[in-house]
Amino acid sequence: MGYVYADISIKNPKNNKIKPISIKALVDTGEMTLCIPEHISLQLGLEPIEKREVITADGKSQVVPYVGPVQINFENRTCFTGALVLGDSVLMGAVPMEDMDLVINPSTQTVCVNPQSPNIPSALVK
Repeated sequence: MGYVYADISIKNPKNNKIKPISIKALVDTGEMTLCIPEHISLQLGLEPIEKREVITADGKSQVVPYVGPVQINFENRTCFTGALVLGDSVLMGAVPMEDMDLVINPSTQTVCVNPQSPNIPSALVK
């Protein structure tokens, strides 16, 4: 399977004066969190919460800012999360995907709402 992208909007839910940013995000279910570039964090006026150590795909370790809160919207779904600030593009990981009950359609390499729950996100909580 090749790269999968999703058209999302991200915004700072603490400041409604700042407009949301619509962007095409790379979807990676092997990554847990949302990753955003520094310029997006600055545009949204996101506040640093703490520093986090990450290991990138090339095996290098680095400490990066963790900012938030961030609101993500995809079609009729929304979630709130924090974001790691690194890289030059937006990457959406498994946590926001699960929170919004989104799935990857392997045949079309697209993200869609869970067809078993098209009108409202569902979650398994036991």
